[in-house]
Amino acid sequence: MLGDNLKKIYTCFPGGKHKVLTMSYDDGWGEDRRLVEIFNRHGIRGTFNLNAGALGSPNRVSAKELSALYRGHEIACHAYLHPSIERCPIEQAALQLLADREALEAVTGAPVRGLAYPNGSYNRQIMDLLPMLGIRYGRVVPTTGGFDMPTDFREWKGTCHHNWNLLERGRAFLDLKNTEYLYMMYVWGHSIEFTSHNNWEVMEDFCALMDGRDDIWYATNIEIVDYMDAAGRLQFTVAGDKVYNPNACSVWIEADGRRTEVPGGALAAL
Repeated sequence: MLGDNLKKIYTCFPGGKHKVLTMSYDDGWGEDRRLVEIFNRHGIRGTFNLNAGALGSPNRVSAKELSALYRGHEIACHAYLHPSIERCPIEQAALQLLADREALEAVTGAPVRGLAYPNGSYNRQIMDLLPMLGIRYGRVVPTTGGFDMPTDFREWKGTCHHNWNLLERGRAFLDLKNTEYLYMMYVWGHSIEFTSHNNWEVMEDFCALMDGRDDIWYATNIEIVDYMDAAGRLQFTVAGDKVYNPNACSVWIEADGRRTEVPGGALAAL
């Protein structure tokens, strides 16, 4: 009988972890320099969504500093001129995103595959367009307050803006112990808001709280997307006794409580 030897097999994050923390900050404000320093000091990683058309303008980061400033983090699109793209003709929306990709890639020398919708503006047509533009995900403005993984990365809702009960949400995230689930905490905002609200201590305290947790994977947005894609390509036997990983990267799984790293290109026994 098929049920006689069934196992509970779960996807894990790298290292066999069940929680991931990621950050997302928009517009390339000069305050990103201080924010990146805070992130780096505490081992926090995230994504910075940039408008190539605004680089080097007053209180914005410059093109020449992008690679060094954001090293270890992700650079993603935010539309070249930051228009509300839902109101644009669809071909103009496509050009705004492609122009942003092209300009950012020319500076960084690497593919740029993420997006935060400018002004939170998007619709189903734009969501369907993203894969054809080489963009793998789109972050929206509405948040959930919770820690669930997204069901559609093209409509990615975060946990909270940093001005919405950040430390309370952070403590709730740390308290999650049930390894039957994958949990994600996703924080977004604009670094200039720390200056305008005079509340840099909010991010300082949050990053100190999150620092060095052995059950949390600290990741950029695109790393989460790529890892979940890789996990979805694992090939299991019907009996659940072996798994083949066709990816280049390792993927971690849990089978009946035992966590296993499956290296890229390997066939592993469970």
